[in-house]
Amino acid sequence: MSYNPNVPDPAFPGFLKSWRQRRRLSQLELSLQSGMSQRHISFLETGRSKPSRFAIAQLAEALEMPAAEADAMFLSAGFAARSSRHGWDDDIQRAIDMSIDHVLQGHAPYPAVAIDRIWNLMKANEAARSFFARVGVRGDRNLLREILAPGQVRDCIVNWDETARGLVRLLELEVARRPHDIEAHTLLAELLDIEGVRTLMETPSTLPNAPVLTIKFQIGEVVLELFSLIATIGMSADATLDDLRIETLLPANDATRAWFKKSPS
Repeated sequence: MSYNPNVPDPAFPGFLKSWRQRRRLSQLELSLQSGMSQRHISFLETGRSKPSRFAIAQLAEALEMPAAEADAMFLSAGFAARSSRHGWDDDIQRAIDMSIDHVLQGHAPYPAVAIDRIWNLMKANEAARSFFARVGVRGDRNLLREILAPGQVRDCIVNWDETARGLVRLLELEVARRPHDIEAHTLLAELLDIEGVRTLMETPSTLPNAPVLTIKFQIGEVVLELFSLIATIGMSADATLDDLRIETLLPANDATRAWFKKSPS
């Protein structure tokens, strides 16, 4: 089945209704959870009433919306987004940046990167930069395009079909989590148009479900097997922080572990 890249109605009434339906809540149930009257919610969904910033904040909390979706709902009603890195306290910003660097550098000799929700590269440790050079990255900021597009990286992934299927599924989950994320919708449509990707996604897999996706890179005569751990910042109400992921690659066997320990960074 092909993917429809069209995003939901960006206007506030449709935005609110679509999120209420996603949470499988009636207007009465949402009114109880948000502390607003059912009549007012009905008027908001039909456009007969305009929301206040306070009302949108109440609804976003009641609907347990991701920070970026809450920001999009503020924008749909004509308000400024709630999240902004410029509003962070300097000490908090410095602490977060230093902590990210600490995790990345502390993961050596294995690759580690900081990425956003759609796998745009933000930071990388020296081990990651060295490994990316060995597998032939082209310099695309988006790691999904690097892996899926025809080229040296794709050619050196022994289990590319399995890897591509798993990565596209992860992006589909992100799109489902944030249906108004136009950038993610656009990227997903672009990835599906890459040679071989749409056909792969439309073909049922014959492989048994593995407990974890292991990516197998062939470098010369050696096949390296890596899996990843992804960390996020907990309890974040800011879209910028909610976007942030730290992905650490780990060896799946002793041979891969030994290769990284011997490999010059």
